[in-house]
Amino acid sequence: MNLNPWSEFDGHEEVVVAQDPKTGIRSVIAIHSTALGPALGGTRMSLYSDAPDPYAAAHADALRLARAMTLKNSLAGLPHGGGKAVIIGDPHNKSREQLLAYGDLIESLGGKYVTAGDVGMQVADMDVLGERSKWVTGRSPENGGVGDSGILTALGIWQGMRAAAQFAYGSPDLGDRTIAVVGAGKVGGRLIGHLIESEGARVVAIDPVPEVRAALSAQYPAVTFVETVDELLDSNPDVLSPNAMGGFITPEMAARLEVKMVCGGANNQLASPEVGDLLAERGILYAPDFLVNCGGVIQVAEELVGADVERARAKVMGVYDTASTVFARAASEGITPVAAAEAEAWARISAA
Repeated sequence: MNLNPWSEFDGHEEVVVAQDPKTGIRSVIAIHSTALGPALGGTRMSLYSDAPDPYAAAHADALRLARAMTLKNSLAGLPHGGGKAVIIGDPHNKSREQLLAYGDLIESLGGKYVTAGDVGMQVADMDVLGERSKWVTGRSPENGGVGDSGILTALGIWQGMRAAAQFAYGSPDLGDRTIAVVGAGKVGGRLIGHLIESEGARVVAIDPVPEVRAALSAQYPAVTFVETVDELLDSNPDVLSPNAMGGFITPEMAARLEVKMVCGGANNQLASPEVGDLLAERGILYAPDFLVNCGGVIQVAEELVGADVERARAKVMGVYDTASTVFARAASEGITPVAAAEAEAWARISAA
């Protein structure tokens, strides 16, 4: 990760850096664009303890992810621009007072930024933020929300994977494919459910949490869990699906992969933009994360206009058509799917 906090600054409208003196909570809110409407994107909480400079890492993360949200919301057909926020702290040791202070910060922006949950932030946390700000989504149904956004995130990834299979194999059927799933949590686990229950696909997965592995194995005995990435890639998968943290596909991994497709829910799956070119050169179809993992943001955006989950579900099913359009554009223009997806997103923003 480039730790220059300004290196990812690319047309952002506003960046708010704040610290609450009473609770000590530190946060960065990046508003990339409001061209389509109020910026919408999740808040994640992390210590960034593996970075030499946690503050710089958090700053760069917020900037990069906010830009991706602009593209994601555009491709999802939402009346929202892109934003993202990071709280620098321990997600396992957050206090109610810290969350309330952060809720006050969200409210102070007057609706320019609407937040939802992300890594390290749960539905219960969004309920607390909602006590202080009306610009909070992803709350519990008991508090007027739509609940866990992982439900429709997984649905969108599945539909994007089907569209990629149609383009790569000539059929959206995944039943004869082996899918390597990295991360079997609230998104990856539900994706596994779609792949097994609806497709009959063979699934090989990896996840570091024993409880997650045990729960998925009990629910889906056909899933094969392995211990290492090497074992995962040695299982001869047709599709790689990264659903954990970003940066998973490095240049070295891109050179090693023998899959036909990469399609998953993790944000920023490519360690660098050049990796997308490497995948294309090797004939591996990459479904851009901001194209296929938009189900969650569609779900939480629905909370602002009526909380009709079935209406949101129908909209997420449209990921198949949008992804098909992007893959066709990439082929006809001789560009990568990432370039095609960005071009499609910016065209929609320009039209607005």
